[in-house]
Amino acid sequence: MGIFERYLTLWVGLCILAGVLLGNVAPAVFELVARLEYAHVNLIVALFIWIMIYPMMVQIDFSAIKDVGKKPRGLVLTLVVNWLIKPFTMAALGWLFFRVIFADWVDPQTATEYIAGMILLGVAPCTAMVFVWSQLTDGDPNYTLVQVSVNDIIMVFAFAPLAAFLLGVSDIQVPWETLLLSVVLYVVLPLLAGAYTRHRLEKGSGGPAVESFVHKLKPWSVIGLLATVVLLFGFQAETIIAQPQTILLIAVPLLLQTYGIFVIAYGAAKAMQLPHNIAAPACMIATSNFFELAVAVAISLFGLHSGAALATVVGVLVEVPVMLSLVAIANRTRQWFPASSNTGRSVA
Repeated sequence: MGIFERYLTLWVGLCILAGVLLGNVAPAVFELVARLEYAHVNLIVALFIWIMIYPMMVQIDFSAIKDVGKKPRGLVLTLVVNWLIKPFTMAALGWLFFRVIFADWVDPQTATEYIAGMILLGVAPCTAMVFVWSQLTDGDPNYTLVQVSVNDIIMVFAFAPLAAFLLGVSDIQVPWETLLLSVVLYVVLPLLAGAYTRHRLEKGSGGPAVESFVHKLKPWSVIGLLATVVLLFGFQAETIIAQPQTILLIAVPLLLQTYGIFVIAYGAAKAMQLPHNIAAPACMIATSNFFELAVAVAISLFGLHSGAALATVVGVLVEVPVMLSLVAIANRTRQWFPASSNTGRSVA
């Protein structure tokens, strides 16, 4: 791992501080950037998200999907948690905390937007950072590729209707055009670009060319992530300084959701006796969120300074340190699972 990946939590923390500081020192700059949008999609944020996601998409080998039938249990675990459990528990926790527990501290309209932001996080399973979590837990890289590939394909078709359904339950009117545009912009097009790039590289020099290309782009991917964090926290800087208690209120249900989903997935993986190199990445994929997509859709639907956008930004704040703690837990409990096996011999 390079210095960027090894100390990612530190860099994210510094970028959060930088974003808050710059957003308060030079709010006019961030207001100008916020106005650079098309069809309610901020162009600068979109650029940085593309810089971050594209190298990850190049790593996805869609031909690996043919191997799913040989070892489906790890994939089934991920998909069940991602699509049948996590979105609904996130919506339930959002409703419980902001309609009941925190009802006296948040006005109804703002509470509705916070719930919407949490729902968008819950409906967006992780794509980009999964490869980092898998690597940190010594996960089977080929199986992780299969899981990510299948998740992305499902997300293309399921994200919009599931998000619209859950947002509708929360009495929010959803502009389908904007939601679908965000899915195309942040999922479909990067997937196509990554698949095309990988095809061209494999056609030329094969696997080594792909690995070399991804290695060269890796620093840019992290830079894209860090620049996105600076911008997002810069946009919300005044709110963060004026309402620090709001950040805490949003973080509480998000923390409960993240650790709760991990316990469910990890417990199920142990009961299923999955090898650790499949169980750990499966649980990381099930637990983490595609916060870039959630933030983009929240901004598109509700605006840069909305409660929904703030809730997804808090998701960014929570994501990296919490996931690193789960990586540590997974690595320390490796002995709970059968010995890890290679892809070709895996019993999963």
